[in-house]
Amino acid sequence: MYKRKLFRLHLRSGILRLGERTLIMGVLNITPDSFSDGGEFLDPKLAVKQALAMQRDGADIIDIGAESTRPGSEGISAPEELRRLLPVLEAVRGRLKIPVSVDTQKSAVAEIALGAGAQILNDVSGLRGDPRIAKVAAKHGAPLILMHMRGNPRSMQKGRFARDVLQDVTGGLRHSISVARKFGLAKSQIVIDPGIGFGKSFSQNYELLANLSALAKLDFPILVGTSRKGFLGATLARNGKPALPDQRLWGTAATVSAAILNGAHIIRAHDVTEMAQVARVTDCVAEQL
Repeated sequence: MYKRKLFRLHLRSGILRLGERTLIMGVLNITPDSFSDGGEFLDPKLAVKQALAMQRDGADIIDIGAESTRPGSEGISAPEELRRLLPVLEAVRGRLKIPVSVDTQKSAVAEIALGAGAQILNDVSGLRGDPRIAKVAAKHGAPLILMHMRGNPRSMQKGRFARDVLQDVTGGLRHSISVARKFGLAKSQIVIDPGIGFGKSFSQNYELLANLSALAKLDFPILVGTSRKGFLGATLARNGKPALPDQRLWGTAATVSAAILNGAHIIRAHDVTEMAQVARVTDCVAEQL
């Protein structure tokens, strides 16, 4: 059990306090090919309805992604990403009372998204794809989530995995943080994410969850996303067949609880109602330890 440190993120709309309780980031994929819900919310009207539902169900942040980063996925152009993203951002502006994060690896998309109402940037490449995202975040004073990914979505589960995953993730995040700081982003505006499922073996994902306290030594708030991921499907396999994404709810719940007890500040989840309950109860346990 690791006693998490308190942090504050400065948003355009106010202060986001991290560590007093676990915050829930609701996942909203507006893509045709995401591993769990691809195509389900591609229609802007359905996406807005889902965003409002997640807010009602207990989300503290909505993370909107218009480009799939599932294993084996291909990238899309900035114009195509914006074509999907902007109608949703414009429709939720003024209707959501919680901040919107945009999951993008492109500085051009980040710049326009912040102008359209987003308040947080989430870069799954940890600035390896387009380091200028940090410059955009610094310009707007927006928090930036830096995730560790070994390789890229197309090949990350096919190449060699790190021999020492903790060393690999810690070193990668240190590099991302250094790049962000060189572009002028304040230390207080950075959140780190170990990148569960992104270029890690199934067992390495569990190793990271059990050793989040090692990442806490970097002195940044920690976001963890395990929701419905492939390593859970493998763990919950029956008759040699992996559990489907919609059969991974309780496996996700177990990892959410573990992540919180080991120091996570924010949990990224598809199933907001259920994970908000898991977080609330786990926070109560953590207070007694």
